[in-house]
Amino acid sequence: MKDYLHIDINADVGEGIGNESMLMPYLSSCNIACGGHAGDIATMTEVVKLAKTNNVKIGAHPSFPDKANFGRVAMYMTSSELYTSLKQQIRSLQIILDSENLKLNHIKPHGALYNLAAKDKEIAIVIIDVLKSFSAPLKLYAPKISVIANMAKANTIEVVNEAFADRNYNDDLSLVSRKKDNAILNKKEAVLNHVLGIIKHQKITVIRGVEVELKAETICVHSDTENAIEILKFLQQELPKNKIQII
Repeated sequence: MKDYLHIDINADVGEGIGNESMLMPYLSSCNIACGGHAGDIATMTEVVKLAKTNNVKIGAHPSFPDKANFGRVAMYMTSSELYTSLKQQIRSLQIILDSENLKLNHIKPHGALYNLAAKDKEIAIVIIDVLKSFSAPLKLYAPKISVIANMAKANTIEVVNEAFADRNYNDDLSLVSRKKDNAILNKKEAVLNHVLGIIKHQKITVIRGVEVELKAETICVHSDTENAIEILKFLQQELPKNKIQII
């Protein structure tokens, strides 16, 4: 649409919540858990088919192989061990996509792996090597100001800068810990203001109440946020009123 800004809306799916059929109509891309922190062949197959029906771009959401802690705790693994695990997780999803004649669009690390890759060069190198190992070019969903984003660009990997609609930020643009009461935004109006600031002004109000620059091409709404469906419906309704198209 002429004079409209564009944004991708994504969600992490296949994680055992079971609300994917309600989420998909409001998403433009999704990140499918592929066995590390959650998910198996059955869940991946189901979610892939839902994404196909709703014309939603599909990404892999690999993690430390730790279902007990939902991939939210850093694990010690050698680079070789981590590479092998991530490659296996993504390939398991790729096999299902091939059977449905679909393409893998992107990779988005999960949980502790996502957070570590933003600042840890060794972890970032492993993920970059995994991305480079696939014959078809894959995009990387990652924070703009991060070690992994810089390394990906240096390796000619397309980075889609990501921000979170339903999470509060610290001054350094790290996410407020889930252990804190103010980590999650669940009032739909507050989420909308959060998102509009990012898209229209490339700024976000951090937890201290000051604005910090934050650029993003994709916005994530967590599928396990209590009112995720309500938030997504509200964004779908209100963003076009602000001349923002979801693509």
